[in-house]
Amino acid sequence: MKHFIVNIGCEYGSGGPDIGKMVAESLGIPFYDRDLVDQVVEKLGVDRDLVEKADSGEENVKYEFDTTFGPRYANLTNRVIYTQFEVIHKLAAKSSCVIIGRCSNYILKDRDDCLNIFVYAPEEYKVKHIMEQKGVSQKEAQKLVKYNDGMLKSRVYVWIEGQDVDCENNASGGSIVYNLQVTTENE
Repeated sequence: MKHFIVNIGCEYGSGGPDIGKMVAESLGIPFYDRDLVDQVVEKLGVDRDLVEKADSGEENVKYEFDTTFGPRYANLTNRVIYTQFEVIHKLAAKSSCVIIGRCSNYILKDRDDCLNIFVYAPEEYKVKHIMEQKGVSQKEAQKLVKYNDGMLKSRVYVWIEGQDVDCENNASGGSIVYNLQVTTENE
């Protein structure tokens, strides 16, 4: 089988990771989602909570490290973004795979072996999906969807090469954008 990468971007709660997992399983290839954060934690040797904070889009997350001149502080957010770039390139070079989010479609834009998909869903579906996944109230799920969709628009994209990059609509490499309402067999 020819080497290829499937990059799946998605709105929060739209079911993108579920779809990605199904695609990876049906093709018999690796699936990368939250485990990308684990690889960044391992590579940086920094507390997971700090990496999660930086990965969520919070700007200027500081971390302390020791030097011969005593403790120093640095911006972890930029380091997390750079390390995710490295990890995504390494995974894409290693084998065919499905990668969820993290602007992988933009990061791998110069490759000709990528299929880029963006998963949308109606607001009601996203809220219901988050309520079921996280066991939260409708009001809390609505807040999570609003917050995370806002982060999708503003987080890493602004920092990529100092540009305001729209990872949803970066249609390089013959991207395909699907507008899906995901349903399960039980519905």
